[in-house]
Amino acid sequence: MRLSDRLVPVLLGLSAVMFTAAPYVIDRAPAEATMGLVQKIFYFHFPSAMTMMIAALVCGSASAVYLFTRRAGADRLAVAAAELTVVFGLITLVTGPLWARKSWGVWWEWDARITATFVMWMVFNSYLLLRRFGGAGSETLAAAVGFFGMALVPFIYWSVNLWRTIHPKTSVVPTLPVDMGIPLWFCWTAITLLFTALLLMRIRLERTSAALERAYLALEDQS
Repeated sequence: MRLSDRLVPVLLGLSAVMFTAAPYVIDRAPAEATMGLVQKIFYFHFPSAMTMMIAALVCGSASAVYLFTRRAGADRLAVAAAELTVVFGLITLVTGPLWARKSWGVWWEWDARITATFVMWMVFNSYLLLRRFGGAGSETLAAAVGFFGMALVPFIYWSVNLWRTIHPKTSVVPTLPVDMGIPLWFCWTAITLLFTALLLMRIRLERTSAALERAYLALEDQS
């Protein structure tokens, strides 16, 4: 068994323990003066958004490697990361409006960051649709789509600093009080452990699927 496969139960166990403790840790954080209890959505919204961008960077980087080297391992990593980009992007797009309704008084605002996040989420949905229905050779086109999706990540991150928007700037998180920062980094660590475990599990599934396909092809050649 590979080291990455042995790490999966450890990562899942650690993330499960941290998610179990998360409600207590978040409850200990002080309530924000204007938003009150709803502000605590932020402790899952922000880590999910950052994990979404990390997953997109992983997918785009692996896609670039695949485009230049045609290595199957890079393609498997790209597929796994693309799926997790969509999953954590969906969590971000659901928790964001819940927080925005209380904070801004609206469910949705077409500002640069939110719009770009939605566009990137759609790009990675397109990636998965290509892989599912694109047929033979769709890996190359999907890799180009994954690379394009990754290019949106810096724009999403810096957009709040470049344009005047109601979205908080990137300087807000580093300046959080310690008693708000601790639960935020705690939740992000839990989500990162879960993301890593899911990524390794999905890569293993792709590797097993490829091995089965090779076995079927070998049987067909013998028959």
